[in-house]
Amino acid sequence: MLSEHLVDLSRLQFAATAMYHFLFVPLTIGMTWILVIMESVYVMTGKVIYKDMTRFWGKLFGINFALGVTTGITLEFQFGTNWAYYSHYVGDIFGAPLAIEGLMAFFLESTFIGLFFFGWDRLPRRQHLLATILMAIGTNLSALWILIANGWMQNPVGATFNYDTMRMEMSNFMTILFNPDAQAKFVHTVSAGYVTGAAFVLAISSWYLLRNRDVEFARKSFRIAAAFGFASVCSVIVLGDESGYTVGEAQQTKMAAIEAIWHTEPAPASLKIAAIINEEEMRNDWEISVPWVMGLIGTRSVTKTLPGIHEILAKNRARVVSGIEAVRGLEAYRHNRQDKEALAKLKAHEADLGFGFLLRRYVKSMDEVTPEIIDKATRDTIPRVTPLFWAFRFMVGLGFGMLALFGLALWFSVKGTFAKHRWLLRSALLFLPAPWLACELGWFVAEYGRQPWTIYGVLPTHMSASTLSVGSLYGSLAGFVGFYTVLLIVEMFLMVRFAKLGPGSLGTGRYANEIQHA
Repeated sequence: MLSEHLVDLSRLQFAATAMYHFLFVPLTIGMTWILVIMESVYVMTGKVIYKDMTRFWGKLFGINFALGVTTGITLEFQFGTNWAYYSHYVGDIFGAPLAIEGLMAFFLESTFIGLFFFGWDRLPRRQHLLATILMAIGTNLSALWILIANGWMQNPVGATFNYDTMRMEMSNFMTILFNPDAQAKFVHTVSAGYVTGAAFVLAISSWYLLRNRDVEFARKSFRIAAAFGFASVCSVIVLGDESGYTVGEAQQTKMAAIEAIWHTEPAPASLKIAAIINEEEMRNDWEISVPWVMGLIGTRSVTKTLPGIHEILAKNRARVVSGIEAVRGLEAYRHNRQDKEALAKLKAHEADLGFGFLLRRYVKSMDEVTPEIIDKATRDTIPRVTPLFWAFRFMVGLGFGMLALFGLALWFSVKGTFAKHRWLLRSALLFLPAPWLACELGWFVAEYGRQPWTIYGVLPTHMSASTLSVGSLYGSLAGFVGFYTVLLIVEMFLMVRFAKLGPGSLGTGRYANEIQHA
C-alpha cells in the first residue's frame, strides 16, 4: 500500500501541471477559428485591414501556443513517472487516443502553424487561408483525442479486464471513440475555448477604443469577437446541459455531490441555487432551490429520479462487499490458474472488482477487512460536496455573466453604437479573466468529482501512483510550479507588450505605435 501522503503529493503535482497547462489551451483553441474568420473576410473582400487583423491576433496566438506546448509535454511523461501502475493497468486503452493525437493532430497543427506564420508572402491568398483552416482543425482534433482519453476515464466503456495480465484491454475502439461522455466533454470544452478567444479579442479591442487609437481596426475586431463569442457562449450553455445529462447517466455519485442531493427527491428533482452544506451530518442546513429544474437537466424527464448520496452509499456498500469476493477470486486464480471455482467467483463479481480495490487503501488482505473498514471504503466513494457544489455554481455564474456581456456586445454591434458605450468597453476588460476562471473551475469539477477513482468505478487513485519518494515529489512539484510560474510571467509580459503595441507592431505604416522593420 502506498502512503496517503505520497498519493496526495502525486495528485497535487499532476493537478498543478494540468491547471497551469490549461491556462494556455483555451485561448489556443479559441483563437484559431477567430483567425479563420478574419482571414476568410480578407480573402473574400480583399481588404488589407482584415489581413492585418489576422496577422496581429495571430502573433498573440503564437506566443500562447508556444508556451502551451511547453507546459503540455510534461503531462504525458507524468503518466509514466508518477502514475506507473495506472499506465500499466489501462495503457492499452488510454495510450491509443494519445498516440493518435500525437501522430494525427499535433503534427497537423504544428505543420500548418509554420505555414500560417511564414507563408504570408510565399502562398497565394486561398492557399494560406487553407493552411489557417487546417491549423484550426488540427488544434481541435488535438483536443478531441485528449478528451476521448479523459472521457474514458470518466466512463470506461469498450474495454474488458484480462485476468491473466491484470490489465484492462480495449474490446471496441468505436465505442471508446463515440463514448457519450467524451463527445459531450469535447464539444463543451472547445466551446469554452472559443469563448476564451472571443473574450480576449473583445477586451483588447475595447482597450483600444477606450484610448481612441486604431479605431477602425478595433471596431472590426470587436464586431467579430462579439458575434463569435455570443454564438460560443450559447453553445457552452447548451452543451453544458448535455454534459450534465451524461454525468447524470454515467456518474450519479458526481451528480449528487455537485448538486448536494443527500436524499433521493421525488421526480423531477429541484435545482439548488445556494446551500449551507453540513458534510459531517450529510445534509443541508439551509438551501434555496428551484423546483423541477435539476430533474429535467439530469434525466430529461419528469418521472425519473436522481439518487441521493445516502441511497448511493447503500448501493456502493453492497458493491464493496461484492468486490471483496472479486478480489479473493482474482487472488486465488492468480495463485492457481487451474482453479475454476476461483475463476467463476471472479466472473460473478467482476463488475465490482474496483470497489474491492478500494479496501486496499486500508488492508493488504481481504481477510483483514472489518465492517468498519467497509464503511470507510464506502464513504470514500463520495467526494467532498462543498467544493464541488460551489465550484460548479461559480462556473455557471461566470457563464451567464459572459452570456450577458456578449449579448450586449452583439446587440450594440448590430446597432453600430458599441464604441459610444464606455461602460460596455470597460465591462469587456473587467470580464477578461472570467473564461479562464470558468475553465479552471470546470476541470476541477470534472476531475475532483471523479474521486476516489482514476478510472471511474474500475481503478482507485490510491492504487494508481508510482512508488516514488516523498522528497522527490516535493522537489519536482516545487520545480514545476516555479518553472511554470516563470513561463506564465513571460507569457503575460509578452502578451501585454504586444497588446499595447497593437497592430503597429506589424510595421505596415498604417497604425499607431509603428515598429519600423529594417
